[in-house]
Amino acid sequence: MADAPGPERTPDGHFVVIDGRRWRATDPHIPDPLRQELVDELMSARRAVRAGEPDARGRVGDAKVALGERGHPWWDDHTDDTLRARAEATIRALLRKRDGKTICPSDVARVVGGSDWRQWMSDVRAVADALADDGRVVITQRGEPVEAGAAKGPVRIGRGERFDA
Repeated sequence: MADAPGPERTPDGHFVVIDGRRWRATDPHIPDPLRQELVDELMSARRAVRAGEPDARGRVGDAKVALGERGHPWWDDHTDDTLRARAEATIRALLRKRDGKTICPSDVARVVGGSDWRQWMSDVRAVADALADDGRVVITQRGEPVEAGAAKGPVRIGRGERFDA
């Protein structure tokens, strides 16, 4: 992505400059397919804002936090709170984009952790467990609900009964 033409960037790469204004750049460590999914969700959410849909602004916020354009700066080290906020936003944005399909916790870890994503897997699973405890997501393994932190092997994250609450 670094070779892709686009708007002017600040020397540190943290911001893009458009019409003389600085805007936080998208986290360049997000793998391109996941970045594109999040950008697609952002564009869909922006269309929903124009259409006056009630949850649209929250959708825009989730996509922008997941992309690293809002919230804690992507170039700074994560704290537990900043990781949690970005992981939650990424889970919500990807679940909306995939519209009823499940996501893998590794997709979320790849967004928040870039090339070091494996070190974030247990944290992402803990975030998913907390969202599951609240009924916002459901964690499954082989189609059966489980606790992500206790499950051995791959799990999936899907929308829970209170996903949009």
